[in-house]
Amino acid sequence: MSSTTQPFAIEHSASACRSSRHTRVQHLIAADESSLAELEVLLATLPLCSTGRVFIEIPDAGHQVALTAPTRMVITWLDRASRSGAPGTSRSCAPGEALSRAVTAWADEMLCDDIDHTRVFLLGGYLGTADIVDHLMDRTGVDAGAIHTPARFGLPTAR
Repeated sequence: MSSTTQPFAIEHSASACRSSRHTRVQHLIAADESSLAELEVLLATLPLCSTGRVFIEIPDAGHQVALTAPTRMVITWLDRASRSGAPGTSRSCAPGEALSRAVTAWADEMLCDDIDHTRVFLLGGYLGTADIVDHLMDRTGVDAGAIHTPARFGLPTAR
């Protein structure tokens, strides 16, 4: 996704967002420490009435930064230093692993029948992003057109 393009085109204004008939688009956003600048741009372009979840994987708590997001968006920081790797291995959490686990667990629980109103933005590294795309498309039925990933990854998504 280019930082200058609008991720979707829906009319928004203060009065439209207060309307009971206004379509609320849910967002699922995943990022890591390498994509914080792109995440800030994306969050700034979302309408104030946006709802959803933002997962951000970082090496340790020292990498947390102040972010501004619409009030109905929940931000979750995933600190690799305080997480373990694959269950039963006693390994450290590898880059992309915490993000992939969190996003796929959230998707399994929250994406039920009405997934066509969910927009997915995956801004993290390739390994976690590829795992998430596979899970969303193969196991939860999310259409590739609803998933936005960096073009450099070459994944079958809307970009």
